[in-house]
Amino acid sequence: MFALGSKYSLAAIAISAVTLTGLFACTMSTTPHPIAQQIDSNMVRVEGGSFVMGSNQPNASKAESPARDVTVDNFYISKFEVTQALFESVMGSSLSYFKAPDIPVNNLSWQQANFFIEQLNELTGENYRLPTEAEWEFAAIGGNKSQGFTYSGSNNLDDVAWYAANANNKAHPIGQKQPNELGLYDMTGNVGEFVIDAFDDTFYRYGPTENPNNAKDEKAGLAHKSVRGGSFAYDPDESENFRRDFASQSIIMSDMGLRLAKDAN
Repeated sequence: MFALGSKYSLAAIAISAVTLTGLFACTMSTTPHPIAQQIDSNMVRVEGGSFVMGSNQPNASKAESPARDVTVDNFYISKFEVTQALFESVMGSSLSYFKAPDIPVNNLSWQQANFFIEQLNELTGENYRLPTEAEWEFAAIGGNKSQGFTYSGSNNLDDVAWYAANANNKAHPIGQKQPNELGLYDMTGNVGEFVIDAFDDTFYRYGPTENPNNAKDEKAGLAHKSVRGGSFAYDPDESENFRRDFASQSIIMSDMGLRLAKDAN
């Protein structure tokens, strides 16, 4: 214990205070935000690799063909679609049509999905994002663990998805169906998932084969963005892993939601 009357004790106290403050700041800066801890605990590291993107099947649309070899780097992707509980913990509320904390946030646009991510990153100091379309498809087929299923995790759609025949035209709580080979749930069905890419047939078919990323900062509200995974309103022949759909970036869709991704070292 230092005597308060000593100049050395006062200096020591000042140094100790500075040291403690520095240690506290260091501790605070390295401790993830509780929301980030929750998100990261439900993320899967996907080891990068090469895969056949798209399809040459006769029923594939022009926007889904021809199939081509694509390579992606390592990345993280969430096991689950973003729930209303998570979305509202950041935004305060949502406009979800199908309401429940454990149901994916729905009834939102691509722009609103990205605004949520911006606010989430500001709050947590993290760098979450939408997956690229290539990352999404690689994850949906099971990455390097793929068994070649038609849908994400099975050839039997009922095993892995809420879709037109079993969903009663509504979104359902996350994680009720079987996961795919990577442990990802609801990659097929439930709510459709926005990706970062603009919906551009030319880029999809002829763009780079290494980490293709067709992100565009487009001002027009009607600019089209890619949507993957079908939804609770889609039929089996609209739900295969290679299927692509699109939505105007500003339109609000009751069967659309999102899944978080982030870079991996």
